[in-house]
Amino acid sequence: MSKIQPIVAASLSSEAFDKVVEAITSGEFDPGQRLSEAELARNLGISRGPLREALGRLEGRLVKRTPRIGVHVISFTREDVESLFLTREALEGMSARLAAERMSEEQLKDLRALLDIHAHQPELASGEAYVQRSLDDDFHFSIIRGAKCERIERLLMDEIYYQLRIHRRKSSTQPGRAQAALTEHRQIVESLERRDPARAEAAMRTHLRNARLSALASLEADRTRRSRSPDAR
Repeated sequence: MSKIQPIVAASLSSEAFDKVVEAITSGEFDPGQRLSEAELARNLGISRGPLREALGRLEGRLVKRTPRIGVHVISFTREDVESLFLTREALEGMSARLAAERMSEEQLKDLRALLDIHAHQPELASGEAYVQRSLDDDFHFSIIRGAKCERIERLLMDEIYYQLRIHRRKSSTQPGRAQAALTEHRQIVESLERRDPARAEAAMRTHLRNARLSALASLEADRTRRSRSPDAR
């Protein structure tokens, strides 16, 4: 009997979802840009059905659908970005506090090893960016999961996580931010390893405040760049 299993529509939709998320969060599409379903489906080599399912899952997260107009990448005001990071600081600060008490020694060991892997990323080593491409590669998600609080995890991972991926990546491209973020991650791990909840929360909050300032600087730089581009005239 053959062990090859047929590809089902659900798997096509999931693959399309992952690829569209990566394209948007990597900056391939600009905020507010219209997405052509026909072109996306053609580039992904799939029919429009699975793609529509994927885009439907992303509505309210990374895309917005307007009747008779189509699907656009969501855009953010300065106030949107600030609110997003303030919410993140509150939730992830508590996650770090809980993780200091609840993470297993094995999880802490894996977290330290993850930072060693990050340190050897070519983009980070060159100071170009600090890229975490998946949940398994995500320092912050490891701590959220280690906090063992389903409600906080659900709040962070439903809408906030996807929108943050855009700004985290852009924030890390600011001069000096990638290496600074790695140093701050190591300080958070040290606090977790000491089983010091207050220190872990303070380290996480400091890190996220710095990330917020960097994200706002990146947003302003993008606006300046677009206003100076020939297309804006």
